[in-house]
Amino acid sequence: MIDIPGTPGTLTGLLLRISQCVFAAGSISYMVTSGGFFSFTAFCYLIAAMGLQLIWSFGLAILDTFALVRKKTLLSPVLVSLFVVGDWVTATLSLAGASSSAGINVLYFGDLGSCSFERECWRYQLSVALAFLCWITIAISSLTTLWLLASG
Repeated sequence: MIDIPGTPGTLTGLLLRISQCVFAAGSISYMVTSGGFFSFTAFCYLIAAMGLQLIWSFGLAILDTFALVRKKTLLSPVLVSLFVVGDWVTATLSLAGASSSAGINVLYFGDLGSCSFERECWRYQLSVALAFLCWITIAISSLTTLWLLASG
């Protein structure tokens, strides 16, 4: 297998996983601290998707840290296959959650103008923006692991 930036067990892979955790946690925290997120199904789905992403990325960040400290490689075909499947599943769920929440933001708070609390609207929009940033880092990780699997 070839050495690609973002490979599991490398410093760039660890930075990608940490950024996924930070963006997912930020998205969850901004959504939860707004008052009435639970009345929109898409917002609840976004929290569930970001929660799953946070757990997945945190676990792999710990695994990357272990590999860096022990100077081990995580390029076993079985491990890379697991990373590919997990990354693609969480990437799909995260993109779906971010897109549906963005659609609700545009529809209710932009087109219909039903946002009476400016602070809540701002939190919803920031939560969705962080979810999209999280998805971008997941997409990079998933494409990297897919490339590793295909090259091996």
